[in-house]
Amino acid sequence: MLAIRLDEVLEGRLATLARLRRRTKSYLVREAVVRMLDDVEDLELAERPLAASKSTKPLARLRKELGLDR
Repeated sequence: MLAIRLDEVLEGRLATLARLRRRTKSYLVREAVVRMLDDVEDLELAERPLAASKSTKPLARLRKELGLDR
């Protein structure tokens, strides 16, 4: 169980959206949290191999290796 406090403006926006979508405010907040967690976890998974890689190459060398510069 989690309780959060929202300022009046944010609470009003959430209430309006809940009415328009015919959903509860709790449902909308839960969906927003799930989406945010999915995004952050995906970003972490994408960044992990990048952080583990210690090797770098100058752009000119990479372009030459890829055959972009002749």
